[in-house]
Amino acid sequence: MIKLTGLDNKEFIINADVIEKLEAIPESLITLINGKKYLVKESNDEIVEKVIKYKRKIYTGNFQ
Repeated sequence: MIKLTGLDNKEFIINADVIEKLEAIPESLITLINGKKYLVKESNDEIVEKVIKYKRKIYTGNFQ
C-alpha cells in the first residue's frame, strides 16, 4: 500500500499491486486494473519510487 495525495490535497492509500498504468498529464493519472482512475499530485517517478519501497519492504520483511 502506498500513500498518495489527491488534487483536493487529501491523502489516501492505494494498493500498489492493482496499478495497471501511470500517465503524466501533467498530474499523474493512475489507472487500476479494474479501470478506476485517480489523479494525484505526486509525479510518476515519485509513485514508482513509493511502489519500489513498498515492494522492497514486502520481499525483505524489513518494515522499519
